[in-house]
Amino acid sequence: MKIPFATVVPMHKEIEDELKGAINNVIDKGNFISGESVKQFEADFAKYIGVKHCIGVANGLEGILLALSAMGVGEGDEVIVPSHTFIASVLPISTLGAKIVFVEPDEFYTIDVSKIEEKITSKTKVIIAVHLYGQCADMDPIMEIAHRHNIKVLEDAAQAHGATYKGRKAGSLGDVAEFSFYPGKNLGCLGDGGCVVTNDDEIANKVRALGNYGSFEKYKHIYKGYNSRLDEIQAAALDVKLQYLDKWNKRRQEIATRYLSEINNPKVILPKIRKDNTHVWHIFCVRVDNREEFINYLASNNIQALIHYPTAIHKQEAYKELNEEVYPLAEKYAKEVVSLPMYYGLTDEEVSYVIETINKY
Repeated sequence: MKIPFATVVPMHKEIEDELKGAINNVIDKGNFISGESVKQFEADFAKYIGVKHCIGVANGLEGILLALSAMGVGEGDEVIVPSHTFIASVLPISTLGAKIVFVEPDEFYTIDVSKIEEKITSKTKVIIAVHLYGQCADMDPIMEIAHRHNIKVLEDAAQAHGATYKGRKAGSLGDVAEFSFYPGKNLGCLGDGGCVVTNDDEIANKVRALGNYGSFEKYKHIYKGYNSRLDEIQAAALDVKLQYLDKWNKRRQEIATRYLSEINNPKVILPKIRKDNTHVWHIFCVRVDNREEFINYLASNNIQALIHYPTAIHKQEAYKELNEEVYPLAEKYAKEVVSLPMYYGLTDEEVSYVIETINKY
């Protein structure tokens, strides 16, 4: 038995005819940018999330960049972001010339609400709440803090398609949110893609213009914009796959339930679910000492495990100006995290094998 970390093949096999039909329909129409497929997916995804606006963009990173730009983030501003996250949550901040202000994670791997307020200054413009691994950050107190200080909140929901917080969908909780549709996401396209969602008309309009060269009307440019649009083929595929997202998430939750209840090795620290949250398990992340030994052990038993993420952002060469800063939890998590196989199509037998193998470690 050989178990990969993830594969999209089983889900695509189930809907192969629908996917090919949607793609062929785009090819037959011959319109590949800003056509009917994008409009339809934007409307359907906005409805699914429970917001007024969805704007398709080229990828998740650019979704964050456009959202921050639309909220006026620029040179001299400060943006609060968790210290334990993927670098895409942070790169747009420095691209816009703003200052990265890290806040340590909590026991759920999301931003520690109790440590946010001490980092707020007169220059703070936005708090980025990352819904890491498929679980929402503790949004109610984050929004309360933000409103009290008159700052905006951006949800980085790149890993949280379909997750809920107190009955509300990820993406509907802050002022604006970004999703990635990278192929390995719970809702992924067949290449790169992303979107920005919001209830704020002004932010929505500005994001749409910024992603279209700063223009609403051809050759009339209001802003110094970008070229960041979701294309028709990706939108068509996403609209098909959106119909199955809840089904696919349910299977991930079934797998996670078994991992949580049946992995009983004291060397393995299991993840926790925040009360009133629905976790969608984009990543099932455990922590172990001697991580390399553990991963090699799994590999010797034909189980692939990955690391999300092996180096804290402030220790990356790209951010060498931050290398001397100290974030103990981010550094600890970076040394210990291991991501177990998690995907739609993982069979009960395979799940049992993963559990049995880990328990024997």
